[in-house]
Amino acid sequence: MVLNLATTQHQNGTEESVSKEAAAETTDAETASELSGEDLVIGYPSMDDPVIEDETLVAEPGAVTALVGPNGSGKSTLLKGLAKQLTPKVGSVLVDDQDVFEMDTKELARKLGLLSQESTSPNSITVEDLVYHGRYPHRGFFETVTEEDQQAVNQAIERAGCGHLREREVGSLSGGQKQLAWIAMVLAQDTDVLLLDEPTTFLDMHHQLEVMEIIETLRDESDITVVVVLHDIEQAARLADRIVALKDGKIQARGTPEEVVTEELLADVFEIDAVVDVTDRGPRVTPIRARHDTDDDVSEDSETIPQNASGME
Repeated sequence: MVLNLATTQHQNGTEESVSKEAAAETTDAETASELSGEDLVIGYPSMDDPVIEDETLVAEPGAVTALVGPNGSGKSTLLKGLAKQLTPKVGSVLVDDQDVFEMDTKELARKLGLLSQESTSPNSITVEDLVYHGRYPHRGFFETVTEEDQQAVNQAIERAGCGHLREREVGSLSGGQKQLAWIAMVLAQDTDVLLLDEPTTFLDMHHQLEVMEIIETLRDESDITVVVVLHDIEQAARLADRIVALKDGKIQARGTPEEVVTEELLADVFEIDAVVDVTDRGPRVTPIRARHDTDDDVSEDSETIPQNASGME
């Protein structure tokens, strides 16, 4: 938990208040969990070649790490490997130095939560009942709902901004409303690490911003470690503390948004020409056009063309 108030004691015995922000930063650094995947080779049983080959990823404790890249780059595959949804052919996945593949289902679910793209539930279940499902790792088979469960569910529903949907059946919700309900469920799980697979995809702008605000709140008000897959690199630049860019199953760049989101990376990884402007909200990307294989050839040829196209000196 993040402390809101703190004091610091000097050698003379006096105490001095410190800011909430400083206390939170100190507490985050001490208590946040680390998620790492080391030398990972990840693929699917139906495929001969792996999607991710010999890559290492460390999610900064207490921060938001965004995985970005074009379609088919391996973002979701890497996330599934980190979440124990896919078993790496080689390598290990550790949460606070514990191998996730040596942890039982409930033990892992108390440490790591996953919001996948394939989330499903009965249409007749209410949002509140769905969120209560997030508490299963904390209860025994015959245990009833506790006061702690109720508090966690209420907090998750409030944080996800779906209190007005509490009594609604999931089947009656729009796509954006369902996403908020699923986020509330995974928040009620109360884990140290949270993995989100394209949580804003197919949502309208209003619900995209709501989801991003939830992640921003988690980053600013808790010590949870978040790894999120995003298609929109500008969203990633605004939201994330660290960005990891992938292409063809290989990590091409990693670092702060300012270090990763460059015109060169957009050309090499996303195959677009774009203008990148640095703003207070992170790098702003203005796409210009899609790049094609012939663009590099034209660029190389243009370097040898005389400035006077007629050939006259």
